[in-house]
Amino acid sequence: MTPSRAVEAFARRHRYSPLEALPWMAAVGAYFAFPDYLALGAQILATILFALSADLVLGYAGIVTLGHAAFFGTGAYTAGILAAHGWGEPITGLFAGAIAAALLGVLSGLVVLRTAGLALLMQTLVVATMVAEAANKASFITGGDDGLQGMEVWPIFGRLHFDMFGRTGYFYCLIVVFLCWLAARQIVHSPFGRSLTGIRENLRRMHAIGAPVARRRLIIYTISAALAGISGALIAQTTQFVSLSFLSLERSGTVLIMLIIGGVGRLYGVFIGVPLYMIAQDRFSAVAPVYWYFWIGLLMVLVVVFARGGILGLFDRFRR
Repeated sequence: MTPSRAVEAFARRHRYSPLEALPWMAAVGAYFAFPDYLALGAQILATILFALSADLVLGYAGIVTLGHAAFFGTGAYTAGILAAHGWGEPITGLFAGAIAAALLGVLSGLVVLRTAGLALLMQTLVVATMVAEAANKASFITGGDDGLQGMEVWPIFGRLHFDMFGRTGYFYCLIVVFLCWLAARQIVHSPFGRSLTGIRENLRRMHAIGAPVARRRLIIYTISAALAGISGALIAQTTQFVSLSFLSLERSGTVLIMLIIGGVGRLYGVFIGVPLYMIAQDRFSAVAPVYWYFWIGLLMVLVVVFARGGILGLFDRFRR
């Protein structure tokens, strides 16, 4: 490939494709097609943002983590505590959740990102466990095992009230997720984002060419933490409830499963993996309330065996 063609091919990757509109068209269509499931739809949208934040560190920077729920729960508790103690304005609650999660991301990232491999995995798990235990000990603020009670979220811009049918919450989540997706897309297609891919693929080579590897890993770790905090704040505001499960290992593991199903490091895999997992969970738990995890496990086995690279990877192979 000549240099001019290489430049042109690289430029095409940055351009918006009509296919990128499909998830958003489907989300808008779902509002009218499934009016009885808008509350579930709002949770799916917020979880898509959570998975997107995890994809930035895992899929692009190659940082494997089992503690991403620490940032999700921090954002949720920050927005929830504000709403429970007299400040229920949703937009500033989102910003507060993002700032609190980003601060935790910086402080923890300075420690955990010094390690690699299994040590890194365990360090992230330890951070999440410590945050969960701190939330449990501070039960006079967080509610402990009973969950945070008494949240009162104000209308958006003083006009749009959160209704019991989830209409306002659905579009609120949709707009926030769309804006965050635009920011994430801009990041991964920027020179900074391409350097993250280089760090993931060959860490020693990036060190050899003089790239500030440690600083860039910390930056993306902090950005990812902030997005996870926004996701947690969204769910806290739309459900008006926060519990210790927001900080659990199960939540961190579940988001990784969703990424694997959709496709890791693809930016769009979350739009497939998250709805597929959550809708399957809703249906399987209704059919077999005790054994629904078996069917989720079977789904994972099928994906790993027949769709390496996730659903998007399978689609790419069929297209080729």
